[in-house]
Amino acid sequence: MAPRRARDKHGQGRVTGATGPGRPGIPGAGSGSGPPNASVHSRAVARHVDYALARRSVLRDLRRGRLTRLDVCDAHPELVRAARNVGEGSGRECPVCAGEDMRLVSYVYGDALKTANGRCISFPGELEKLGASIDEFACYVVEVCPDCRWNHLNRRVLLGRRHAG
Repeated sequence: MAPRRARDKHGQGRVTGATGPGRPGIPGAGSGSGPPNASVHSRAVARHVDYALARRSVLRDLRRGRLTRLDVCDAHPELVRAARNVGEGSGRECPVCAGEDMRLVSYVYGDALKTANGRCISFPGELEKLGASIDEFACYVVEVCPDCRWNHLNRRVLLGRRHAG
């Protein structure tokens, strides 16, 4: 099915069609996804959620004075410790202090993880190992600046055998 142009109630144009109404490029998104009789619970969930818009909003509020540096640079000491010791380099500079040691720290959550639930990923290959042995779990990646204690949720990814491929 080829995408087509449609107008909403405000006269705005939007793309509809094979990728779902109003959601170009996201297969299965929108109310027209899935088989006609598919229940809401059987539709696929987003495997990846990016929090870039929320991050930009917080930084905009900081620049405009709606938030103070104390409001946004409030990382828990354990998060800062994890960033220093097991975090990966992000390749970005801190948006608050312009420090160049921004780190990414990954945490995993899921019922099937048992004792690993809520644990920080501490060595390379650990996510792949968990993904091969667990049906489903979520990995939350937090960006942290160990210098000024800026922290923000970067993304959430669903992993495991159910989401492989």
